[in-house]
Amino acid sequence: MGYKRLASALLGGAVGLCVPAIWPATGPGAGPPPGGPGAIRLTAMTLPAARSQAAGSTPAVAPLRGLTEADLLVIAPGSLTAKALTALARLPGVAATQPVEAGELKVNSTSATVLGVSPSTFRGYTAKPMAASNQLWQAVANGAAVVSSTLATQDRLSLRSVISVAGAKRLSLRIGAFGTVGIAGVDALVSHTVARALGMPASNAVVISAPRASPAAMIMTIKAMTPRNTWVEPLTTQTTGGVVSQAQVTRMLTAALSRVGRPYVYGAAGPTAFDCSGLVKWSFTQAGVAMPRVAADQAMTGPPVAVSQLEPGDLLFYRYDPSNPTYISHVTIYIGNGKMVEAPHTGEKVKVIAANTTVDFAGAVRVDPMIAAALAG
Repeated sequence: MGYKRLASALLGGAVGLCVPAIWPATGPGAGPPPGGPGAIRLTAMTLPAARSQAAGSTPAVAPLRGLTEADLLVIAPGSLTAKALTALARLPGVAATQPVEAGELKVNSTSATVLGVSPSTFRGYTAKPMAASNQLWQAVANGAAVVSSTLATQDRLSLRSVISVAGAKRLSLRIGAFGTVGIAGVDALVSHTVARALGMPASNAVVISAPRASPAAMIMTIKAMTPRNTWVEPLTTQTTGGVVSQAQVTRMLTAALSRVGRPYVYGAAGPTAFDCSGLVKWSFTQAGVAMPRVAADQAMTGPPVAVSQLEPGDLLFYRYDPSNPTYISHVTIYIGNGKMVEAPHTGEKVKVIAANTTVDFAGAVRVDPMIAAALAG
């Protein structure tokens, strides 16, 4: 499911909301901004409205009234009802909510995660430099798209150029700005009007601010009250304060090491064959810890850990997919003394090797059992 990409960029320092720099455009053919994924390039040009915008006056964007911490992203398989949105907003610990549209669309020929937002209100959920840019949010209101610098570089997109965006319907949209869009893993922002013209279900997702609530408890509560297959992702590194006990780590590592020599089989989760995340899930299960099934979800099961602070039992994550460089596609288990145990790939067997914390390394986490259980559903 494409929404799992939203979790993968939360490692390696790209946690929660972006803190971008802003760069002025320098010409009609200006390309992606300097400074890499953390930069936004703006233009003072008045952007023509997209075909989907209603005729008439340009929608006015309200001024920024403050910043709101984004803690959870909830994505349902279809539109959330007004009753469901109200119930989410009234949950204990919830400070604010922001309904959005979320979908995996085609931008030109690339699969991209796109959010449909209200420029006037969603801006407050982004980092201050982005939130404060009236030009950027007015461009969205005018019918333009804000595209991530990563996607712009990958597809060689230029500012002010027109891109094809296809959901259930296809539109041609002008690029109004480049930059890290706001929530990690999101490739583009458009307005609610444009999102619905693309065929995205209205309000099928909601961003929740609950800075003092337990994310694990919130995830379990939200899953219990929303439709089946609703996706709930933490957007910050808050934890319940718990980590797997030493006894659990010992049992988990003993289980994992007992599988050395067993074959790698894609989709297998033991006890006689494994893929990478299947080995992790099976090993933790032997220690009484519930884990989600895939690596991208396992990357959300606890707080990030610096390489210098690694301990046995921590999980190491990697990005190996050249077609989707932000996606977490591999996981291993750190066993201490600079080594890790992994189920590598087809044709290999479970083995112990030197821990790789350089090439394609995305980061490490220390598992919090409550968050892991919540994500495991």
